[in-house]
Amino acid sequence: MKNIGNTDRIIRVIIGLLLLSLLFLLNGNIKLLGLLGFIPLITALVGTCPLYLPFGINTRKK
Repeated sequence: MKNIGNTDRIIRVIIGLLLLSLLFLLNGNIKLLGLLGFIPLITALVGTCPLYLPFGINTRKK
């Protein structure tokens, strides 16, 4: 069941790309935080956010 709308997807892609850019901007082990950028990118691609399900949140227009 898809629960992410278009605006939510765009925001997730932007946040995901910004987080992934940390891999190239930071030094040391802290740059691995950039790997967290894959989470919003994958949820935007799939269209489902597992954290929205228990709370009944749905940003997708019907």
